[in-house]
Parts: sequence; structure tokens; C-alpha cells
Amino acid sequence: MRPYARADRVAALIQRALSDILLREVKDPRLQWVLITGVKMSKDLRHGRVYFVMTGGKGSPEEVAGAFFQAQGVLKRFLGRELDLRYMPDFEFFYDTSYDYGSRIEELLNDIRSHDG
Repeated sequence: MRPYARADRVAALIQRALSDILLREVKDPRLQWVLITGVKMSKDLRHGRVYFVMTGGKGSPEEVAGAFFQAQGVLKRFLGRELDLRYMPDFEFFYDTSYDYGSRIEELLNDIRSHDG
């Protein structure tokens, strides 16, 4: 059995390429403070889910997801130049709540430590 499925390898390539494209090519201010935290691909590589977090700036996750939706054609074009895939997948963009969850847990642990000490 292979250690990684092809979909996992392609997802990692897309995550890296998409992060580079956001840094170098995309000029939309809503996407300036966005980090790609993960990509999940379907087994047939036709559909992908891109997870992101916002590291600063203003705006809601819904606004950023809307900006991604509007920029999807441009992003797919840049990805097509960087990746050698037979088909360029369609993407859906989702806010990654795990970072907020982790921050909240860290905050609670720090609060407990400060009350114990």
C-alpha cells in the first residue's frame, strides 16, 4: 500500500502553489492577509476544498471566501501554469475554524495557569 494517495500529493502541491500565487500575483486587498492552511482533493482530482485563515486586516471570513470565489478564474489560470495536471479542479473555499479553536484553548489554559500560580 502506498503511504500517500495521489490526491494527497496533488493537494500539497496545490496548497504550496496557491500560497505562492497569493503572495506574488493576487492584488486584491481582501486576500492580502490570508494563509492557506490546507487543501483536500477528491479522489478523481476534479474538486478541491481550500481552507484558509486570516492573519490580519479587516473583513469577515464570508468576504474573503467571496473574494476567493471572484478570483477563482485567475487562480486557476496561475495554477495551470505552475502545475502539470490533466484537469484543473474546481475549488470551494472555507474558513478554517481550527485555529480559532486552538487559540481559545490556549487562552483558557493560560487563564488556568495564571489563577493557579
